[in-house]
Amino acid sequence: MYSSILVSFLLIMAPVTALSAEVVTALTLNEAISMAVVKNLDVRAELYNSAAYEADIRRNRAIYDPQFTAQTNYSDSTIPAVNVGTPVSSAGKAFELNAGLSQLLWTGATVSAGFSNSHSSTNKDSYDYWQSSLGISLAQPLLKNVGREATEININVSRLNKFASLEHFNSRLLSTVAQVRTEYYKLHSLREELDVKKVSLELARKILSDTQARVKAGVLPAMEVLNAEFGAVSREKELIDAERAVNDQVDVLRLLLQMDAGTGDLKTVDLPPRDQLVVINESDAIQKALNRPDIREQKRNLELYELQTKYFRQKTRPDLILSASTQSSGLNNAYHRNMDSVLSIDNPGWSVGLEFKYPLGNGAAENDFRRSRLKTEQTSLQLRSLEESSAKEVKAAIRGIVVGYKQIDVADRGAKFAEERLRAFIRKNEVGLATTKDVLDVENDLAVAKSNQIKASVGYANALTTYWQVTGELLEKEGIRVVEGDADKLYSTAR
Repeated sequence: MYSSILVSFLLIMAPVTALSAEVVTALTLNEAISMAVVKNLDVRAELYNSAAYEADIRRNRAIYDPQFTAQTNYSDSTIPAVNVGTPVSSAGKAFELNAGLSQLLWTGATVSAGFSNSHSSTNKDSYDYWQSSLGISLAQPLLKNVGREATEININVSRLNKFASLEHFNSRLLSTVAQVRTEYYKLHSLREELDVKKVSLELARKILSDTQARVKAGVLPAMEVLNAEFGAVSREKELIDAERAVNDQVDVLRLLLQMDAGTGDLKTVDLPPRDQLVVINESDAIQKALNRPDIREQKRNLELYELQTKYFRQKTRPDLILSASTQSSGLNNAYHRNMDSVLSIDNPGWSVGLEFKYPLGNGAAENDFRRSRLKTEQTSLQLRSLEESSAKEVKAAIRGIVVGYKQIDVADRGAKFAEERLRAFIRKNEVGLATTKDVLDVENDLAVAKSNQIKASVGYANALTTYWQVTGELLEKEGIRVVEGDADKLYSTAR
């Protein structure tokens, strides 16, 4: 009686295709990952941090930009006579025009070149002259703030921050790709379970129809109709819940991939892998995990704090500055003769000196160094903790793969036994040895077994994703590579 029903139910293993006028977008896993890498808003936003650090690097490199200065001044003054016997007031005029160019060197020294002009005149003694000078000066720190490391500290800090932010971007990208794989296979799982619910409802309705006919013929008691009706209603509710779960998951995946509503419904194309157990060498996997983006990021942070510690250690030194200068001067009432004297170095001059400064107690520099040292030691411990945690995560992921593969075999055998059991109960029901409720209960067990098959396949796929994520291999396996130039391009587009 139920042989045709059983054949229909066993078709659960095949995908159920519904004809619909709604737009359906078939999506491969590679397409989904590519969309997430390019379009996901969280991923795109993360790259802006690296681009901002590129701006910081270039801003801090501006310390080597030459600085030009120019100054001019004019004054006109009259001084009243002091003595009654000399009623003539003293009047004078002065004009200045100066220019200079300074340049910071990687040693920490500042080199300056200056050219000054001044013209003064008074009515007293008919004083009227030009005075000019051309000179070069050097100020070189000898203890504190000396050397490239101290001079370029802000450049190097920005550079290391950029590298760390790129690793953080890699971590974000790694998590996003893992999420896409998980959500993609989850949609596949929910669609498969929806197909199971559809067939299960069809079978329950068929059982209800046949039961009603048999009760009407007087073969079965009326109570059997209630059991069949309850079974059909229960499965109808399960179908509604399954449809809602599918629609919710479509929205989750559409948001993750930034797909607009015009794409309609989403249909997964790729099936989760289930046919082969991935063989893994545990020690090799742990070594791979030590090169994970989050661990590389923490190493960059440690490098940054070590650099700052060395810088603050130097800041505790006294400030000793060597200064040296040389110049050529001219003085004449005619400007051209004044300049001839400057250029011919008729009046040379030079100077050299040392300036020493040291704050008594030096508390600020000492505590800056101590704080930086503590931060370095803290980051080193955090790195060790992260490395040890990665080993634990790899071991757990390997166990997840082994267990997931075993569960596929168990779920397959469970589904096979559930099919045989349903056949047996159908035969018993036909001869009156099993009630309609018994058949519906056994049919429900088969639906659960089929669901377990689907979950086992997806669980194994997710275990592989987790393993590749904790070892940091996932981006490479998906053909995704992030380079520093990606952030630089974003920086270049900001105008």
